[in-house]
Amino acid sequence: MKTMLDERAKTLLKTLVERYIADGQPVGSRTLSRASGLELSPATIRNVMADLEELGLIASPHTSAGRVPTARGYRLFVDTMLTAQPLQLDSATNEATLPPDQPQRVIANAAQLLSSLSSFVGVVTAPRKPSVFHHIEFMRLSEKRVLVIIVAPDGDVQNRVIFTAQDYSPSQLIEASNYLTATYAGLTIEQVRERLKTEVDALRGEIAALMQAAVQAGSDAIADSQDQLVISGERNLLTVQDFSSDMGSLRKLFDLFEQKTQLMRLLEVSSRAEGVRIYIGGESMVVPYEELSVVSAPYVVDGQVVGTLGVIGPTRMAYDRMIQIVDITSRLVSNALSQK
Repeated sequence: MKTMLDERAKTLLKTLVERYIADGQPVGSRTLSRASGLELSPATIRNVMADLEELGLIASPHTSAGRVPTARGYRLFVDTMLTAQPLQLDSATNEATLPPDQPQRVIANAAQLLSSLSSFVGVVTAPRKPSVFHHIEFMRLSEKRVLVIIVAPDGDVQNRVIFTAQDYSPSQLIEASNYLTATYAGLTIEQVRERLKTEVDALRGEIAALMQAAVQAGSDAIADSQDQLVISGERNLLTVQDFSSDMGSLRKLFDLFEQKTQLMRLLEVSSRAEGVRIYIGGESMVVPYEELSVVSAPYVVDGQVVGTLGVIGPTRMAYDRMIQIVDITSRLVSNALSQK
């Protein structure tokens, strides 16, 4: 797409996107001529605009002679024309709002920081902890119903009830608990799962089945405990011009924040990439809303990616500023959570 545009068309598209982001009004030929610095006749500008519209980069609202960017136009602008300006933040103040000794407060404050700096919605996934266990214990609740208790090295306890194919005696449960703890303590749940696949033949059938059920229960319990998404600033969208006149869009967005599942999937995808990622106008296929953009970045603890954070707002956002806000907040969270 970039190679299809000459320098004149690129300049006019860049100017149009910047003016529309700043003013929120369709941009006309006269404004483009004045703001772009190009000495072009109104007719020439109209011809270039017609070409950009044919390429799907801009659109003409029915009620105005001006043009607005499409999601495709925003994407080309972000990928090839964006010039990010340094964002001046008081780092000392921001770090003070992220106390390293309380991870949950770090996450909550980071979401609030993203929201207040962007004036949109801040989202942060809770850090994923390694699923290492220190001790496992089985407790018989009733026939074919067993409570699995998994204790992590830091003392965190996860409980899960499993239903078994057969009834186990207390002595069998103690045997299984002792074997798992003695053999696999210090490994992650996934490592235990892989080891059991190769070692299951060496175990008695009934104990092997119990252990496999326990490993699955442990994996599910840890996943549930870490599927946390902190959202701040949803009400900011009520004041966004692009949404305030369309209650249907607002309802869809608030449903999105209420369910959280789609956002978790999007942020999970973002955590696999380095640096800041930008999803514009539903192109993520996970959050399929044409009016919405997401700017996200992973954060790390001791060099390992453990979560993702970002800003959610209208496609008409100042992407250069959002990139800086998300990048800086990601580094602040990483530093706060990496402090011992």
